[in-house]
Amino acid sequence: MIPSELLDQWQAGLTDGSIVPYLGPGVLADVRSKTDGRPMPATGEQLILAMNNGQPMAPKLMYEFPRAAMNIELKRGRSAVTRFLDATYGSRQWTRAALHDWLAEIAPPYVIDINRDTQLQDSFAHMPHLLVLGCARIGGTDWRFKLYAHDGDSYAAIAPAQADPGLPVLFKPMGSPLPQASYIASDADYVDYITELMGGFAVPPFLKPRRLGKRYLLLGMRLDRDSERMVFSDLIYGAAKEPSGWALIAEPTDKERRFCARQGIVIVEANVADLLQEWNVELAA
Repeated sequence: MIPSELLDQWQAGLTDGSIVPYLGPGVLADVRSKTDGRPMPATGEQLILAMNNGQPMAPKLMYEFPRAAMNIELKRGRSAVTRFLDATYGSRQWTRAALHDWLAEIAPPYVIDINRDTQLQDSFAHMPHLLVLGCARIGGTDWRFKLYAHDGDSYAAIAPAQADPGLPVLFKPMGSPLPQASYIASDADYVDYITELMGGFAVPPFLKPRRLGKRYLLLGMRLDRDSERMVFSDLIYGAAKEPSGWALIAEPTDKERRFCARQGIVIVEANVADLLQEWNVELAA
């Protein structure tokens, strides 16, 4: 059971923007294909199996999706990974995640979502907002992001200087198929992206002062993989102290406990379903 004072603090902070939701694969656990009822691939293992026609890959590749994606890229080219992600998240029809419907009602002013699906974007499609998509290994620019402004109807690419900093910001560091496919997927993508993230080139300038002093609520997010931990550590740069936020992890590992302690993140031993139940949000059957 999650303490009621925490629930009240989270609800208020998410609404006023002092707490930033940080969404991981677990928020999509209740999403199903409208065609055949299969779960949406969201975790690393689910993505690897879906990318490899349902067959496991070598154990060292099964450890984490970027490794498996790098293997596919080396064998069949980078476009093969992009086509898989486009087909998975851009072409198929999925049911809505209960958490995304709940977030749509709150409409937080700043959301970070490491998933590559479009449900967060769909939640804000009726209102103006800014979208930041991570990108890697591209020439002709110092930036490692693509920036779009949504006017309540459609997206348009803009330069950072054109951004209205008062608009809600959806930050999808691992990318999305829409409005134009851009993904961080393979090991090579992550190396480039994280290097530039550490240098400050993967976060839009207008967002850097805005994120100072924020706290983060990690939902559906495990912290037992190095690539995701490194992205997280840099994206929360300038976070508030004591605590920097909270992570809902039902059965945290010792590795996760140590990492969260270093980051100032308080672990709450619960999951997304527990949180939604506490807030009387009905999960899909």
